[in-house]
Amino acid sequence: MDEPVIRIRTEPDGATHVQLYGRWDLRSIGARSRELMQQLVQSTTGRSRWDLTRVDAMDAAGAALLWRVWDRRRPAGTALKPEDEWMFDVLAGLPAATLQRSPRDPAWPLVTPGRTALSLASHGLAMLQLLGAVAIDGVTLLRNPAAIPWREISATIYRTGAQALPIAALVGLLIGIVLSYLSGQQLRDFGADLYVVNLMGIGILRELGPLLAAILNAGRSGSSMTAQLGVMRVTEELDAMSVMGLSHTLRLVLPRIVGQLIALPLVVVWTDVLALIGGMIGASLELGIGYADFVRNLPQVVPIANLWLGLGKGAVFGALVALVACHFGLRIRPDTESVAAGTTQAVVTAITMVLLADAMFAVLFAHVGL
Repeated sequence: MDEPVIRIRTEPDGATHVQLYGRWDLRSIGARSRELMQQLVQSTTGRSRWDLTRVDAMDAAGAALLWRVWDRRRPAGTALKPEDEWMFDVLAGLPAATLQRSPRDPAWPLVTPGRTALSLASHGLAMLQLLGAVAIDGVTLLRNPAAIPWREISATIYRTGAQALPIAALVGLLIGIVLSYLSGQQLRDFGADLYVVNLMGIGILRELGPLLAAILNAGRSGSSMTAQLGVMRVTEELDAMSVMGLSHTLRLVLPRIVGQLIALPLVVVWTDVLALIGGMIGASLELGIGYADFVRNLPQVVPIANLWLGLGKGAVFGALVALVACHFGLRIRPDTESVAAGTTQAVVTAITMVLLADAMFAVLFAHVGL
């Protein structure tokens, strides 16, 4: 008999006599475990006597099922085979799995912001230390130019610059068309159609171009950097570099920061050009301003300082994104869940840092180029 069988009868004293037959192992009860448990629970209300001496084979799965039916307590007078008793003795010695709910700290309104502030301070200090290590390695490379990792720097420029041109062009073009359409409708109501050139030039060269390029860079290249360093942690490549005496900042962090310093200003110029082309298209369709008039009036009404300010922003934003991405990438633990969490934190933090830096630029250079 291979299938588990249950035979139940009521004895003269009113007690329920339960006798089990067959095999009570994982292979036999696996598909019927829920059905068997419900049948036993419903049939053994009140006093019950159990006879397990006719069971052909029993393993831990069968014993655990009966243990749950018995509510973690062997009924009195249970008949067992000697070779099966040890399993129930082990189950009886296991602690009960209880879900304990920790009491809520009454000072949580103060504790939670404090922990958040300490976490931010910890990350800020770690980023500052990483930046200091990069600066020290940079000075060392200036004294020994032959050791500069040109291949890593050029690879970063290619990945974060050249490969980002299609998406930057698409976003810039669409943003330019939308901004020109919306602003053109408002300016036309006031009879100030030509001021769309001022608005588009200053808005794109000074703010939108660098900001769009940086946000795209954080979501695309920043996440890639963090994930790459995280995978290197999981595969123990970072540990191998430490064993061989290779500096993480020299080989991994510094090339990415330098590459970002070079690549992102170029992406900003590309985004500016496509956004202005989109602005010209929108101005031509909405306001009837010709392309030649738009191009001719642009350098006359938009000071060149706005372009240089946008390029400077691009360089700073690129370095910030690389610094944040490498910081979170090096802090990833050797497990896949940490890689996903670290990548998400890196992207969110990088975008936040870019927005904060842009606000600081707006305050510091409020009277420049206007």
